[in-house]
Amino acid sequence: MSNHQLAFLLARITLGINFFFHGFVRIPKLEAFASGLTQGFKGTMLPLALVEMIAYAIPFIEVILGLLIIFGVASKKSLTATAIFIIMLITGCAFKEDWGAIGTQMLYALFIFFLLKNLEYEVWAVKKSSSK
Repeated sequence: MSNHQLAFLLARITLGINFFFHGFVRIPKLEAFASGLTQGFKGTMLPLALVEMIAYAIPFIEVILGLLIIFGVASKKSLTATAIFIIMLITGCAFKEDWGAIGTQMLYALFIFFLLKNLEYEVWAVKKSSSK
């Protein structure tokens, strides 16, 4: 395994574990998580019913994306879906004017970009993505 392949593998697993546990720890307290997130959007232009629906889905999306990334299942598609998820979160935080959270989410976006850009180094994947 080359240094590039090892770096890619470790970065992919790190990001996957991060997403997986973000969702995994929220599922047992799903009601409180969704309620707290929804309350945080009071006073924004977003309809609270939409926010609540998305809030209930977020932990499950995080768990699924995390597992796909950890195991390298169709990484190009999984990472693209993760980027779209981050775009959605950034959009929500922009409505709240939560610029600090957006800064953190931009780091995730860069991390995902790094992985997508370096897919040619993917190893130990359940289903290797074509990097073309």
